[in-house]
Amino acid sequence: MPDMLVRLYALPERRASRLGPGVSIRRAMAAERRIVIAWIEERFGAGWVGEAEAAFSSTPARIHVAVHENRIVGFACHDVTALGFFGPTGVDEAMRGQGIGEALLIESLMAMRAAGYGYAVIGGVGPVDFYARAVGAVEIPDSTPGIYAGMLFPDEDPSGT
Repeated sequence: MPDMLVRLYALPERRASRLGPGVSIRRAMAAERRIVIAWIEERFGAGWVGEAEAAFSSTPARIHVAVHENRIVGFACHDVTALGFFGPTGVDEAMRGQGIGEALLIESLMAMRAAGYGYAVIGGVGPVDFYARAVGAVEIPDSTPGIYAGMLFPDEDPSGT
């Protein structure tokens, strides 16, 4: 999966929200750490938990959450695997297709722009077309496996078989 590059100075303007009623995007707060981490681990596994925990290590936190009816339904991190990197991000399966992922992406990238970055890297991208359409991201040549080369995964067979 390739990395992609986003020009933060050329982000699309905030569009009229496609978010359903009662859905909001905001930075997570330190007091919510355990709730958010448990939610991520249950839905996305231990690998993403490490990155999400790192996102809570700064103030303000480098993690945004999508909330619907006072429950978390999505998250997005930045500056956790490496400075200038966006991700990981995920949306509850039942809430996908409602613009939540795109709203989390744009809010996180705007936070990176506000912090002084001109560019962001989206690491190990799965949905290349989504990122290209949403924020004009372009693939970085020869970026697979990139920064993730040799990373340990809890469910991976160490023998490589």
